[in-house]
Amino acid sequence: MTLSESYGLFGLLETIMEKLWNSNYLKVMTSNFATSFAFYIITPLLPLYLSERFGATKDMIGLVLSGYTLTALLMRPFSGFLIDTFPRKRVLMICISAFAFFFGCYLLASSLLLFAIVRTLHGAPFGALTVANSTVAIDVLPPERRNEGIGYYGLSNNIATAIAPSIGLYVYRYAHDFDLLFWLALLSASIGLAADVSIRVPVRPPVEGRRKLSLDRFFLTRGWLLGVNMIFFGFCYGILSNYLAIYGKEVMGITSGTGTYFLLLSLGLMASRLQGVKALRQGRLTHNAAEGVIISAIGYTLFIASPTMIGYYGSAILIGLGNGHMWPAFQSMFINMAHHNERGTATSTLLTSWDLGIGLGAILGGILAEHMGYATAFWTSAAANIGGALLFLGFTRRFFNRHRLE
Repeated sequence: MTLSESYGLFGLLETIMEKLWNSNYLKVMTSNFATSFAFYIITPLLPLYLSERFGATKDMIGLVLSGYTLTALLMRPFSGFLIDTFPRKRVLMICISAFAFFFGCYLLASSLLLFAIVRTLHGAPFGALTVANSTVAIDVLPPERRNEGIGYYGLSNNIATAIAPSIGLYVYRYAHDFDLLFWLALLSASIGLAADVSIRVPVRPPVEGRRKLSLDRFFLTRGWLLGVNMIFFGFCYGILSNYLAIYGKEVMGITSGTGTYFLLLSLGLMASRLQGVKALRQGRLTHNAAEGVIISAIGYTLFIASPTMIGYYGSAILIGLGNGHMWPAFQSMFINMAHHNERGTATSTLLTSWDLGIGLGAILGGILAEHMGYATAFWTSAAANIGGALLFLGFTRRFFNRHRLE
């Protein structure tokens, strides 16, 4: 290869990298990492905090913490409407400012009631922020690199998910100071706010003739089958995430393996996102999603069918690999079924479907575990994932190809 050819190849690579890794995209990824880190550094320790600081019972802890999820779920459809109706940068700044503000409020909550109120209210800006930040990330990506960019964008959340809980547990173990954890969360959320402040979001022309409120302003009705399919996968994860620790302790005798399990799951997520970007760049969305749902189905089945250390930790890697392929593909499919002024609605529909599935999994999984045992709950999880995979392979991918917007 001659010097001129080498220079030309380098120039082409530089142009490609410039298009994808532009400053606005890097800022929105930084913000996503910082806000996810703020969320996950305190989340695993909140039950312990409520028990030690306020003497809350297990039932009360569950009630207090469920308020966050409920308000986040209720806010999702409205956040899609807001991000598609008003200037996206303005909506994003309001959401992330409120999200950071509530971390400071935790420090001022002097009673269990006040903490419960703060925690419940905090769910609303969290639900809106995840939609707003994701939508802005899509806006600042070049159209020809959008699918690939969505895949990379999720890495910022995956990395935060992998390291933040461990750092939180480390700080608590050596400092035994919950206030320090809240300060760290506030600092991280503020870094996310600072990153978003200077983002330049493309100006969208006003959409004429869409002033009337209707269902499609809150839910991407064009992608309803994708939403139903995502509920299946959220349901499986809802059972796994809520009852993994208890199952590991009571059935397998693992008392401290939950952190390792989710670390391996996060590593699987990151590896598959990196490996799958080529297919996303080529527009092979249904191919990536099909790989993901099949690998996930194998992982959930292995978890319950092989109650050994290999089955337990092996399932974490497989579920992570499967979700890492599936998530960016599904998000890209939702976006490909939406007009530019519906991207917020598309993102909120995806997240609402996932959250609804997780909620149903947590509720039904608890009922099954109470009356029929944890094995039944996790076999139900595996069956639901297999059912979701069959739904996608048999119907959803053809539905997407028929209804996608060119």
